Amino acid sequence: MQPRPRRYEDACAAAHALDLVGDRWALLVMRELLLGPRRFGDLRASLPGISATVLAQRLEELEAVGILLRRKLAPPAGVQVYVLTQWGLESEPIFQALGRWAARSPRHDPTLPISAVSFLLSLRTMLDPDRAAGLRARIGFRLGEGEFAGDLAEGRIEIAAGPADPADLILAGPPAVLAAAIYGGVPLAALEAEGIVEVAGDRGLAARFATLFPLPDKALP
Repeated sequence: MQPRPRRYEDACAAAHALDLVGDRWALLVMRELLLGPRRFGDLRASLPGISATVLAQRLEELEAVGILLRRKLAPPAGVQVYVLTQWGLESEPIFQALGRWAARSPRHDPTLPISAVSFLLSLRTMLDPDRAAGLRARIGFRLGEGEFAGDLAEGRIEIAAGPADPADLILAGPPAVLAAAIYGGVPLAALEAEGIVEVAGDRGLAARFATLFPLPDKALP
């Protein structure tokens, strides 16, 4: 597939960025690849509103402009996956800036569905370095069928796909429910008592971890 023709005819690099990723779903497809390779079915499951046809189109377009690649996993898996190029991975700060900015919108609805990758990227975006100062820990996440490992140190959290255990703390449950605990102030202990989430490891760390991600104030009209 050939790259799409330019649509803005504008030398501004921001306009060119929209030429590359301005179509609906393109940025969200990229978002879902920021933590590692994904299969077509995984991507579609993480983006419930997208059709198979549109997803295929977006993947072809993003591949044509050099943002992602197709790869075949080695045996015994032997399946095709999609992975961001190094240039594609450099887009994460854009997602972080957009996320911080849009979180201030009075119309942002945090009760809508959220994918595992989106939830974990939000942690990397919203972590307050001052609140996390001096804290070192390994945090494991079990979100549906996916497992992820996070390393918290020096006011940053790095998260990648991989075994959740061993870890100082493991959080397991639906991404939207864990987001409610971290961003909505719902106590983890209450969610655990209801059987919605599982908390394993350092309970004190769990309580502190949930306070490290303050949301910005809403924008004034």
